[in-house]
Amino acid sequence: MSMTSQFMSRRAVLGGALAAAAIPLLAHGQEGRDPASQEPTDVRIRIAFNDLTLTATLYDNPSARDLASMLPLNLRIEDYGENEKIIHLPRKLTEEASGPFGNERPGDLCYFKPWGNLALFYADYRWDGLIRLGRFDNGFDPLLVRGEFPVRIERI
Repeated sequence: MSMTSQFMSRRAVLGGALAAAAIPLLAHGQEGRDPASQEPTDVRIRIAFNDLTLTATLYDNPSARDLASMLPLNLRIEDYGENEKIIHLPRKLTEEASGPFGNERPGDLCYFKPWGNLALFYADYRWDGLIRLGRFDNGFDPLLVRGEFPVRIERI
């Protein structure tokens, strides 16, 4: 092997090693920036209606941050189907790089992109077009009360 090819091989190996070492650092630098992140933040919200209160912890994604920036809100909550309540927002939330998620379960706080509403799930569900914003902290029993009510959503 000539000195030049030996030098190139070492350069290639060193370059590859540096690139491999940088990839986890780049991924770590993006932590908390995953648009479909399901990592909880320290941002908590209260949803109050009909003398009932729910609290939820928001996830670290652009849509959840956009919701938090709109608070407080005074709107209406209503039943939809047999598994959720919905709240129509005054404007659509950002859908910046949103992606599908799995493990849907009761207690999820989601955003339904096609209609621009919050979806508060109290039973099993599976829908396309949702962005998970967070989870209810201590259950979701207030969602089982049927009816349409004024609702206040605020940061706590």
